[in-house]
Order: sequence, then structure tokens, then C-alpha cells
Amino acid sequence: MTVSRALRGGARVDPQLLQSIREAAQEMGYVPDPAARALASQKSNQILMLVPMLSNTLFVELIEAAHAVLFAAGYQAMIGVTHYDREQELQLLQSYLPLRPAGLLVTGFEQSPQAQTLLEQSRVPCVHMMELSDAAEVASVGFSQQQAGAAMTAHLLDRGYRRIAFCAGQLDARVMQRASGWRQTLQRAGLYASELEIMWPQPTSMAMGAQLLQATLAQDPTVDAIFFCNDDIAQGALLQALRLGLDVPGKLAIAGFNDLPGSDQMIPPLTTIRSPRARIGDESARLLLQLLDGKAPAVLRRDLGYELVVRASS
Repeated sequence: MTVSRALRGGARVDPQLLQSIREAAQEMGYVPDPAARALASQKSNQILMLVPMLSNTLFVELIEAAHAVLFAAGYQAMIGVTHYDREQELQLLQSYLPLRPAGLLVTGFEQSPQAQTLLEQSRVPCVHMMELSDAAEVASVGFSQQQAGAAMTAHLLDRGYRRIAFCAGQLDARVMQRASGWRQTLQRAGLYASELEIMWPQPTSMAMGAQLLQATLAQDPTVDAIFFCNDDIAQGALLQALRLGLDVPGKLAIAGFNDLPGSDQMIPPLTTIRSPRARIGDESARLLLQLLDGKAPAVLRRDLGYELVVRASS
């Protein structure tokens, strides 16, 4: 009992004995089994975070912000990477939920029906990140991807562009919501053309951006602006335009989404939507901590908004 208390934090253990126990544990290389501890105490200090990928700075910043809040509160983060695959997400939940994590931070609402059932039956407090739910009982922290897409399209229209294409890769739910904002804004202006909606399912990259630029202009040379679904492909398009000697924004405006590192250093600097991913990570973790404390937050749906960052590319 004394050793257990010492290794769980040292409460009610004589300081001299506590030091001896910790030294002995270190000498033995002893590491407590969190799963066994959770089973014995019915409590866990682990939080499962599910994100689509770690190669995108957006999710790295989100994880780091959430981790800082959770670690300060005595919780440890377990990271699961879904690769935008619902089956992989289901397998991760099936693997981690038996370890009885204290809480869950999951990205978006793209879970399969089986995964949704697992989440509901587990009764583990859960916060959805990056998107917002209209359900009163669902905890979510993010912003309207659709409204952000509409805001960028409205900006391009205000600048006088009329043949505005939307180029996308990955095609996850958030990308499709941005596309919806672009589409509806152009429809209201009477300028929507389905052939200017260019969607490739492959993961986004700078190389894809260069290819999308070439494909779009080859399909319709009259395009005068391209709204890219993410900054990495917009950055690749800007570099390709530079190689081709294409005047941006004189001949063609280019815009992105998320304001990833390097966008402000492009030639010309990239117009984009700044997503509050660090704030989303921080606020999601704080909301989850309230749920773990048994509190009833006044607001479960937290819209952190977005920022239209206008630079020289438009």
C-alpha cells in the first residue's frame, strides 16, 4: 500500500521513505502499468486523441496545445493517427477503449456507424475538434469551415475576379464544407460553373498544387482566380506560377486555407484563411477537463471563428 501511494504521487508517505521507494523503483527500472492501474482504481490519467495525420502542421499545433493543458492537469495523451480512414479510426478505438482512457479528443464527425456506437457505449467523455455540432448534448470546439470557404470566395469576388476555381485534394469532410461555401457563394452571384470544381482524392502536397494549377489552366485558360483547399497546394501553385512566369495576382489570383508556416514568405505572400488550431487544441482540452470533473459547462458548442488574411497573392 505504501509503495503504491508513493508511486502514485507520494500522498501520505513519509518524505524519507518516499525517496527510498522512488530510488528503488528507478534502480529496478520499474514502470507502472497504466492499464492495470485503471482496472484497479476504475480511473485513468490517459486521454486518447485521434487526429488524421502528423505530417500536417495544423494537427501538430493542435496536439501540442491540447497536450500542454492535459499534462499540466496530470493527464497523459495517447495519440492515434487515422489517416482519414474510418476503418483505421474504428480499429484505434477498438484497441484503446479497453484501456479505459479517462477522455477522448477526436477530430471531426466522420466516424463510421460502428465507431459512433463504440463512442456512445463507452460513456467516456468526448470532445470533437475542428468542426461544430448542432446537437445540444455534443461537445465540440472549432469553426464553420463552410462559412470560412464562403468568406474567401466573397473576398475574391470583391476583388473583381469572376472565373473562380476551387481546387482540392484529400476530400475529407472539412474540405467538402469549404467547397460548399465556395459553391453557394458563386451560385448566389450567378457565377458558379461545375467545371471549375476540380477535386482530386489524393493527399495534398506542394507537388499536387503545381499539378492542379497546370490542370486548371489547361482546362480553362479564362480562370482568373483559384481557391485552394489547403495552403500546401496553394504554396505549390505559387511556386509553379513563378516557374512559368505567370503574373500573380495580375493574371491569376491564388488563395489558400489554414495559414500554414511559410505562406507569408511565398512570392507573392499567400492570401489565406487562418484557422485557430492551437486555440482549438487548448479549448478542447479545457472543455474535456470540465467534463472529467463532473461539471456541466454552460456551452458545449464553442465556435472560435477564423480570420481572412489578405496578402499580395489576391
